[in-house]
Amino acid sequence: MTPAEAVAAGPTRQGQLLAAGTLTSRQLTEATLEAIERENPAINATVAVFADEALAAADEADRRRAGGESGALLGIPIAVKDDLDIGGKVTGLGSRAMLLPASQDADLVAAIRAAGMVIVAKSALPELAIHGFTESDAHGITRNPHNLGHTTGGSSGGSAALIAAGAVGIATASDGAGSIRIPAACCGLVGFKPTQGTMPSSGGWHEMSTQGCLAARVADSALFLDTFGRFTDPLVPAAATDPAPLRIGMSFSASAATRALPLDPRVRAAVQQAADTFRAAGHTVTEVKIPYKVDAKALTVRYLAGIRDDADGADDPSRLEKRTKGIARLGRPFGARSVDWAKRKGRAWGDSVHDDLGVDVLLTPVMSGPAIEVERWRGKGALSTLLSMNAVYPYTAQWNHAGLPAVSMPAGVTEDRLPLAVQLIARRGDDARLMSLAGQLERRNA
Repeated sequence: MTPAEAVAAGPTRQGQLLAAGTLTSRQLTEATLEAIERENPAINATVAVFADEALAAADEADRRRAGGESGALLGIPIAVKDDLDIGGKVTGLGSRAMLLPASQDADLVAAIRAAGMVIVAKSALPELAIHGFTESDAHGITRNPHNLGHTTGGSSGGSAALIAAGAVGIATASDGAGSIRIPAACCGLVGFKPTQGTMPSSGGWHEMSTQGCLAARVADSALFLDTFGRFTDPLVPAAATDPAPLRIGMSFSASAATRALPLDPRVRAAVQQAADTFRAAGHTVTEVKIPYKVDAKALTVRYLAGIRDDADGADDPSRLEKRTKGIARLGRPFGARSVDWAKRKGRAWGDSVHDDLGVDVLLTPVMSGPAIEVERWRGKGALSTLLSMNAVYPYTAQWNHAGLPAVSMPAGVTEDRLPLAVQLIARRGDDARLMSLAGQLERRNA
């Protein structure tokens, strides 16, 4: 395998090549930087590229390997979403309102460096990670490599676009209302949102948001999360092992503040096909209706109060986009007591929903359809954007509110090359079993 071919191979395979001595980190990093330079003009997925720093880090990783170190991620290139602090760099958050460089690395970035990974770029996101589409006044439109007229989703859209284009093998991502799973669904990737509290540098939007990654394969997601997170059971062996028979609840129940868009028949068929695949693997699959005791108001309190807090924390709030200012104003009424109440409501619902339904795992859509066209919400106001966006994406934010692990899995493509996806949701702390089920689905669909 040439260095150019290895770029899209993902960190598991890249690590094997580095360990075998058939590839150096320098070669892999050079090829990754070349791929970013080649692909990024069309997709607009990066906000910064760190060529000199990356090559120096790659040389150091090669020295460490030559000295006997053998870390699984040592020397592997990675893109970092621009919501994580890199010391000495401005954490832009998709905004013109962030002006001051970070004083030090975020905990996750520090751990990434300690593992010997090579940070090659920062990836784009919408302002303050608010939206399910990656478009901003600061950086323009990030486009889907599968169809440039369509979105990569958001808010981790830059990370998803880079991987889907074959420009990097893995990238960090964060998920506060679907921001790992929606880009994964739009771009045909694996998007695993772990249980809240398992990953460093998490907890934004009043503990709705968690850090994670985007990757093309289940094994790569498992490797990244296992390396940097804290899980009851290891994820890497789980990803390679079929789970014992499970009770899976297939549901098309949507949770939207307004009327959800009708479910695209192609998405419905993809969910039903996944159900058939699981039945063939020995699982019991029944259709269930999710009882949304989630309380939309409680979820909304956390989301809007979190955006308000982030807007207030901008270096120059006057430079925020008009729509962002409007969304922040919607969060003004919610104080600490409201937020604490909302967090309790989410925790209680997350602790009960699987037992109430008599299932181990839920199987649902990720989105109402495949990736929407770019600029769908251009010029829309704060409230109209939120309500319309919620109608397109009514299947994800409730699991952030509940704090449960959930994963978006590829499930075919449409006639116009847009990926389809399904979502799996497990109980709190059941990340390993969820990873195992995701791995089984991937293998059976291969």
